[in-house]
Amino acid sequence: MIPENRIPTHPGVILSQEFLIPLGISQVAFARISGYRCSGERAGARQAGVTPSTAWLLAQALNTTPEFWSNLQAAHDLARSRPAAQVEPIAAAS
Repeated sequence: MIPENRIPTHPGVILSQEFLIPLGISQVAFARISGYRCSGERAGARQAGVTPSTAWLLAQALNTTPEFWSNLQAAHDLARSRPAAQVEPIAAAS
């Protein structure tokens, strides 16, 4: 369920707050340890989304599942793209 009153936390924040800080390692150190390669964006320039390959990398490195990371990203993306206008449901023809 997607909250209507706030945008779900970005997976990058979850990664940092729930995993990296408790482990005592920086994002740069985690990237080096896990072999993650950035797509050329400057660090901190924007929050990159979790791709399927990144979800697998995070799952393996942090003993989670790729679905955990993909679901976090999907919830975040869906909330950010919620349309302002509502569409009426289509009723079945009688």
